[in-house]
Amino acid sequence: MNMTDVAERGLVLLGCGKMGSAMLEGWLRTGLPPLSVSVIDPDPSDWLKEQGVQIGGKLPKNPAVAIIAVKPQMMGAALPDVKALGNGETLVISIAAGTPISTFESVLGEDTPIVRAMPNTPAAIGRGITAIVGNDKVAADQMDLAEALLLSVGDVVRLDDEDQMDVVTAVSGSGPAYVFHLIETLAAAGVAEGLPADLAMHLAKATVAGAGDLAEHDDVNPAQLRANVTSPNGTTEAALKVLMDFETGFPPLLRRAVAAAAQRSRELANG
Repeated sequence: MNMTDVAERGLVLLGCGKMGSAMLEGWLRTGLPPLSVSVIDPDPSDWLKEQGVQIGGKLPKNPAVAIIAVKPQMMGAALPDVKALGNGETLVISIAAGTPISTFESVLGEDTPIVRAMPNTPAAIGRGITAIVGNDKVAADQMDLAEALLLSVGDVVRLDDEDQMDVVTAVSGSGPAYVFHLIETLAAAGVAEGLPADLAMHLAKATVAGAGDLAEHDDVNPAQLRANVTSPNGTTEAALKVLMDFETGFPPLLRRAVAAAAQRSRELANG
């Protein structure tokens, strides 16, 4: 199965909010015919209406792919719309946070090939990272197709086991919020030391964004990048002595934060 199959048999997108729109924009930009896409969304945006896709009409009988991109709390109301597609021939991809594959199998049937995906919010600007894992009904070419579809919003990694999704949620799913809080607190620390608030925020945003880009695009390990900035007995070393303290610094703090998020993800998945 490949993108030609998707163009010919059709793609159903259930939910077209920020994440759904980002994916759809990527597919259309890379050549998926708009008329091959059927969107189910209770409140279609003006942008969506201008894309030439089919909105709210009759679904194709045997689409290549159905993508579930609704919020978890709307899942109960939305799933009946795709129940008819659980025939084993349509690949179902879910990007609904915290909803295990077993939930979809119970509604769609155990013969349904299902891929669970966890993107993060930078996917909305094509800079996300998405982890994917499939049930045993997903063929190799279907997994390749799921990856190809999700590459439209950033990088993709494959997991060995669905149990890893709770930790992925804690690291990359929730992780952008940790970075946003770093920006907030770095700016606040600059203000505390005498900078104007707007200047401190500008410096903090640009510093975190630039460091992230450097870490991503440089083959050097982040530990080495950190060392490269750290002169002996200099300003950076003075700050790192505080941040790298094994009792009060980043190591124990982030360990506790990620553990708390992973545990909450497990609790939510178990109802």
